[in-house]
Amino acid sequence: MRKFTLAQAAIAAALAFTLAPAAAQAPVAPPSVITLVSNAVIADSASTLDVLALDDAQFTGIDYPRVAPGQERADFEAWLDRSPANREAIGAFRTHLAANGVEDVLPVWQLVRTSSSFRGCRAQPFEVAPREKWDNIVQTLKFVEKNVIPSVGRVQAVSGYRNPGLNRCSAGARASAHQNFFALDLMPVDAAVGRGEMIRGVCAAHAREGQEFNAGLGFYNGRRFHVDTNGFRRWGANGRGASSPCGGRA
Repeated sequence: MRKFTLAQAAIAAALAFTLAPAAAQAPVAPPSVITLVSNAVIADSASTLDVLALDDAQFTGIDYPRVAPGQERADFEAWLDRSPANREAIGAFRTHLAANGVEDVLPVWQLVRTSSSFRGCRAQPFEVAPREKWDNIVQTLKFVEKNVIPSVGRVQAVSGYRNPGLNRCSAGARASAHQNFFALDLMPVDAAVGRGEMIRGVCAAHAREGQEFNAGLGFYNGRRFHVDTNGFRRWGANGRGASSPCGGRA
């Protein structure tokens, strides 16, 4: 039997590596965070445009009215650009929504809007809620999809999760459902939907299946209203059930 010297063995090994099939030399992805979302992959090194592209298809052509300065789509893009951690958190949150079939209800960048008072409170314009609270907003989005949108048309979210400090500064209720990410403050997208039409439509939705969804419904001034799934109830501008334009306490 022929014996190889150490030098010959090294040469043979080098040749074997060089002539191996290309597939065998393909780089293996490092164990970084990789998230599968709606048939697309977001890695922790994904660009802002990669993350936002997933929002474009289902919401193309919708002209969302402007809300608080600093919380528009361009501001969200800048917020993503500032931190890879922000992009990673959004990717993981989007995965959770997709896994529960609610990724097409509202744009993710609207779901992470905090409060229109964020500047005065020295808070962030966008914030991803803690992971353990994500299931709470899933149920609320299902109520919005099944009942609110069919009643008043497309809506946009103007406030979602508020951490306890921001909630206090924003004059939110002590037990506000926003703190546990049950709640969304919404506005109709169509400017032709006035306050009266909005109230009639949303009150009818709440009367129809609000109890089944454990839904809360509150109204503010103008065309802004609150929806959560943290208790079947309704209230008006002063926060009391008797002032609900739906006709009193649920």
